[in-house]
Amino acid sequence: MTLRFLRHFAEMLVAMYVGMLVLGPLWPIPTDRADVASFVMATDMSLAMAVWMWHRSHDRLAIGEMTAAMYAPFAVLLLPWYAGLWSSGIVLVGGHVLGILAMAAVVLRHPTGSAGPRTGPLTRWPTALALLATVDNVVDPRPLPAWSLVVLAVSYLLIGLLRRTLRPARVLRRQLAAAGFYLTLIAVALLAPGDVGLWVVGTGWLAHAGWDWWHHHHDAVVPRPFAEWCGVVDAVIGISVLVSVAL
Repeated sequence: MTLRFLRHFAEMLVAMYVGMLVLGPLWPIPTDRADVASFVMATDMSLAMAVWMWHRSHDRLAIGEMTAAMYAPFAVLLLPWYAGLWSSGIVLVGGHVLGILAMAAVVLRHPTGSAGPRTGPLTRWPTALALLATVDNVVDPRPLPAWSLVVLAVSYLLIGLLRRTLRPARVLRRQLAAAGFYLTLIAVALLAPGDVGLWVVGTGWLAHAGWDWWHHHHDAVVPRPFAEWCGVVDAVIGISVLVSVAL
């Protein structure tokens, strides 16, 4: 029981901070508004924790309680803040401290999932390697040049040629069409004015994650571990580029 509690508690802590790290840059937080800042942070943490609990097969009640544990402490501390009794800092710091205690209480009630982790890419080692390879993109989102899309245009074709998995003819046609699509995206990104080109690049990387997922699901052209690794890398890079443009 103790080991299950500690494992689930550690998972929730990691998910909490991943949520703030990854989702935080998507919207600026006004430092002088404790209500807005606390709502945004609670949302970031809740989304990440809910996704992970879903992956670990926790039921809706457990996920709902964990989400409430993220919002409730801030809501309680905001009442004196509205009355002018203390500063925004007390709300934000106190909300995190009380949130961790509330999270521990939920973990005690629901130490494990109902049926074990769900199967899928998140259970495999390529995902971990992909996340390690893209830590830089998460910590420091940055734009990428349009020519970076060349990698997405030719990678599956080259691997398919080497593995001789571009048969029957419809498989080759599908890969050539995808390559043509990404070459067109490169041209659009190069010709687009201002930040439009960067939006195209980010969307292109993110869209390729769906292409990877299709190949992973159908075990087609490339090895499944590669499709999984590539899908996570493409998704993280795509989101990183889009975040860098939005900021």
